[in-house]
Amino acid sequence: MTKIDIVSGFLGAGKTTLIKKLIAEALQGQKLVLIENEFGEIGVDGGFLQEAGVNITEMNSGCICCSLVGDFAKALDRVLDEYAPDRVLIEPSGVGKLSDVIRAVKGLQREDVVLNSFTAVVDANKCRIYMKNFGEFFNNQIENAGAVVFSHTDGLSPEKLADAVDRVRSLNADAPLVTTPWDQLDGAALLAAMENTDTLAIRLRELEDHEHHHHDHDHDHDHGHEHEHHDHPADCTCGCHDHDHEHHHHADEVFSSWGRETTRVFTHEEMAQALLAMDDSSVLRCKGIVAGQNGGWIHFDYVPGEPDVRTGPAAVTGRLCVIGSDLKESALAALFGL
Repeated sequence: MTKIDIVSGFLGAGKTTLIKKLIAEALQGQKLVLIENEFGEIGVDGGFLQEAGVNITEMNSGCICCSLVGDFAKALDRVLDEYAPDRVLIEPSGVGKLSDVIRAVKGLQREDVVLNSFTAVVDANKCRIYMKNFGEFFNNQIENAGAVVFSHTDGLSPEKLADAVDRVRSLNADAPLVTTPWDQLDGAALLAAMENTDTLAIRLRELEDHEHHHHDHDHDHDHGHEHEHHDHPADCTCGCHDHDHEHHHHADEVFSSWGRETTRVFTHEEMAQALLAMDDSSVLRCKGIVAGQNGGWIHFDYVPGEPDVRTGPAAVTGRLCVIGSDLKESALAALFGL
């Protein structure tokens, strides 16, 4: 029997870091496969996880939760047949909907798999602003999670952490919450919280009830009538994102991505300045690996207000990816000198 674990989380929440911790501290000796989806043209995270000896299937042509649901099921079937793993870890796109990933896994016509856990990683620092601006996507991950693991709680004020907990609890009253900084916990303790069977059963029943409601609701409408979909900027306050049962947007209707492969050599200072300049833009996430001076390689991550530039192992070529709302591609290319 293959266990399937879904680790969701909005852009930059720390999904890959959590997965690496689980692999190192809780899943040793198991035959693992990671199915990772990048929203955007250029995949970056795969290189980080290949270092841990995990087989990776990357899908980069769209969002695993919408346009690739059918392809995702086929890919998962192929992975199960080819590798016969003990466990499959699924890391959906940060702007995807957890409910859609759960449905895709449940739709598998196989008796040799079990949906073992589905977790939302939530950046405690950005919970309020993401809930306000991207509620349709951000809230969906929390509402459907069997467990919620907070990230970036180390050094956070008790008041701000309590506010983040209250906001999550307003959407999900049952899921176990992990608020302790990850370096104070081992992977086994995190996995135990994620695998809480009582809460998983509650979430699955709610998802099934939601599906039945929509099925009945659809038959009450004239099938010749089409609902108009419209885009919403990052500062949208119309409230539509808070009503997922009435508005169903795909990630690519609200978010866009820009990515490049590059052989350009950067300095740490150049990259740090480029990331700092993004604080005045519509960028929500930027990450990549590029060549540095004297044969070194620069690994970088960015979420608003938190640039991170560090050294790391070489990649086969330089790659960077930017995700946001209403991106200005020419300005991004100029910013990175490309």
